[in-house]
Amino acid sequence: MSRDWSSAARLCIARCRELASFTEEPGRITRTYLSPPMHHVHRALRGWLQRCGAAVSIDAAGNLRALLGPGNRPRLLIGSHLDTVPNAGAFDGILGVVLGVAMLEAAGELTFDVEVVGFSEEEGVRYGIPFIGSRAAVGLLDQGTIATISAAIRDFGLDPAEMPAARISPKAAAFLEVHIEQGPVLENLDLPLGVVTAIAAQSRAEIVFQGSAAHAGTTPAAHRKDALAAACEWVGAVERAMVETPGLMATAGRITAEPGARNVIAGRATATLDIRHASGDVRTEALERLTDCAHAIALRRGLDVSVEIQSAAPATAMDSALTDVLAAAAAASGTPALRMVSGAGHDAMILAPHVPSTMLFVRSSGGSHCPEESVRERDVAAALACGFEFMMRSSREGLPHA
Repeated sequence: MSRDWSSAARLCIARCRELASFTEEPGRITRTYLSPPMHHVHRALRGWLQRCGAAVSIDAAGNLRALLGPGNRPRLLIGSHLDTVPNAGAFDGILGVVLGVAMLEAAGELTFDVEVVGFSEEEGVRYGIPFIGSRAAVGLLDQGTIATISAAIRDFGLDPAEMPAARISPKAAAFLEVHIEQGPVLENLDLPLGVVTAIAAQSRAEIVFQGSAAHAGTTPAAHRKDALAAACEWVGAVERAMVETPGLMATAGRITAEPGARNVIAGRATATLDIRHASGDVRTEALERLTDCAHAIALRRGLDVSVEIQSAAPATAMDSALTDVLAAAAAASGTPALRMVSGAGHDAMILAPHVPSTMLFVRSSGGSHCPEESVRERDVAAALACGFEFMMRSSREGLPHA
């Protein structure tokens, strides 16, 4: 007879809401990198994990680490991040850690060790540097970044000189991240779970159109060099590119115009671009097309334009063998999962080049990165059943890369 995970799901949701109460802003969920409320989060998680028999520690980057097992066997990592954006929801990131706790609570004898990881930072809010926790775990924090965050580390009672010890064990054979989807795909298909096959390639850019500021009432159309009009034309091209290219996500999220007066033709306009696709080649080609489009618009309107690529992350494939095991676990537990690409970045994209990784999405309602973010009890129960089956199946058959 299959196990009923309803009560465990209710407990997970209650624990997420309890952890959400630890915030920098009363009445809002805001918890940035190593801010004081993170002490309370660590204390609550430590209590739950120690009752499972796990040995709990906090590394120099502020990651919470809980090891169940003798420490000398292949290791399954389970986790996600503990920080939030400002005025966040209660489930982004933290649900994956709480589900890891629940999986340990349900675990019997295993053939490998399990380490639950609560990454200290993923969102990039406090310092504008994302993935501090997971980057520390794989040794990717450079000295400049460590110097930038060292005061926060010391204020939290940790020692930045111990950062090398934050690296995950060489015995790590797999990483499982469970995360809310943060999008409408599962909701629209009325599906509880998704198995992530890849995390999309992403580029961010800033486009600056430089024209001439002039009087709005005295400058005829033929004599205008309207930077804002050029930027708006280009934004239309961004949307058309997304509609015409399957799987492309392209967003001009912000336009600023100078001097910004209602009776002055804008002499300068700056637009941002966020562009993503499961294929790095498709992402790159679309970015080149939109760059060429910006130059063509500027030339036709007699303006100058500059394009600065501010960041570029490659597409990150999840490990195919682990993904197959996770999909089989979902089906065996009674909730077949949709194979899908993640348009958002996650800690799994940082770990994947260093340890085989897989991701499970849980349907989320009400949006994400906002107070309305929510999950259904039956979906959390399905995620628990899938995660537990993944763990038990891997224990019986062996982790694919152990």
